[in-house]
Amino acid sequence: MHKRVKFIAAAVFILLGAIFLAFRYDKGVFSKGLTYSGLKYPTVNTLKITNALTSSSEYEWLNNAFSSFIAKWELTGASVTIAKDGRLIYARGFGYASKEENIPMEPYNLLRVASVSKLITATAVMKLVEENKIQLDSKVFGPNGILNDNIFLNYKDKRVEDITVKNLLNHSAGWSTRWGDHMFINEVVARELHKELPVSLEDIVVFALSKKLHFAPGSHSSYSNLGYAILELVIEKITHTDYETFVQRSIFRPLSIYDARIAQNWDSLRYPNEARYYEVNEAERVMAFDGSKEGVLKCRGGDDVHTLGAAGGWVISPISLTRFLLAIDGSSSFPDILSKESVAVMTQTSNDKFHPIGWRWVMPGGKLWRSGSLPGTTALAVSSSNGYTYVFISNTSPWKGARFPYIVDRFFDKLLPGIEGKLPGRNLFFPETSTMGGVASLN
Repeated sequence: MHKRVKFIAAAVFILLGAIFLAFRYDKGVFSKGLTYSGLKYPTVNTLKITNALTSSSEYEWLNNAFSSFIAKWELTGASVTIAKDGRLIYARGFGYASKEENIPMEPYNLLRVASVSKLITATAVMKLVEENKIQLDSKVFGPNGILNDNIFLNYKDKRVEDITVKNLLNHSAGWSTRWGDHMFINEVVARELHKELPVSLEDIVVFALSKKLHFAPGSHSSYSNLGYAILELVIEKITHTDYETFVQRSIFRPLSIYDARIAQNWDSLRYPNEARYYEVNEAERVMAFDGSKEGVLKCRGGDDVHTLGAAGGWVISPISLTRFLLAIDGSSSFPDILSKESVAVMTQTSNDKFHPIGWRWVMPGGKLWRSGSLPGTTALAVSSSNGYTYVFISNTSPWKGARFPYIVDRFFDKLLPGIEGKLPGRNLFFPETSTMGGVASLN
């Protein structure tokens, strides 16, 4: 009888253990693809990373510095994260996520990140390269190209057959913004294609292909939202799934990131915990992206951010964006989701002729730099060779526009040298734990 009780107890223990593991598997902790170089990416509960964690006197000087900077530039809200050697040492929101509702900004609030999205898209493409599903020199258009659907075969310039995946990644496909940015001239596209608003991404690509290229593919770089938007179609054609789902499954889910989405255009369709977006008081009001009404702000229905997608449409918390940056920077302090070879391709130093892949700038000292700007959004994501990784995202576009991330970065350059040794040793990725260090925090 005693042995039978022991046997039953052991069986129950094993069963409960199996149920626990099954639950954890379902949550993405032990699922295939999570192990990289023998390490795992544990789930981080972003909702537990609140302003309360950095409200003690130890953080007061840093909080005051950011508060003053944000007030100076009249930002409605902003969120800041700083990691050092793979550990999140600072995370705090400032101002308001929604001024009208008096909701303060928290580091877990979701925000649009504009062109930082290109870094996400480039990572997804490199993952496909690693899986031998695509090559950087794969041709994109023409009868033998990836996008050889009938709607893309009526191109005006035969040189489009020379465009490769790498050309799209490093902005050398042949398009420029000489006559405007293809992704923000929806009315022109609709008129020329004799279509009603809203236009689709496919419509925009067909419109672009009906014109001559601005330069020979591969000859030099000219910053192009269109190129990265086309990569969305390339990814969908190769993977037979929609772009957002593929990136979530192949990049974010393995990193235990679950709060990344493609933006909706209307303010009323914001995701739970997503901030509201603001422009300067003098901001121009325009017709809605779908032609439904006049006099809307660009950040609240004027721009089609959803269709911008792979080029600038991601919404994510700065906490999760920081984890993503740590997983593609080539540093051993946090396991990378890409191979060393892929990271090396993406981090080749910028030069006068070609932009890097995904990043906006890769500087000689090893600083990896990515900015993003849209009406209602300014974002900066940086990985430095000194072990610091930092993110700054605001739900306000100040009058400096696309130049503002450079101002933010100069502020960080002055601030970071004074941080060393002044902050507690906690890893805020795991606020329940007192002190965790480096890679050990991932085990």
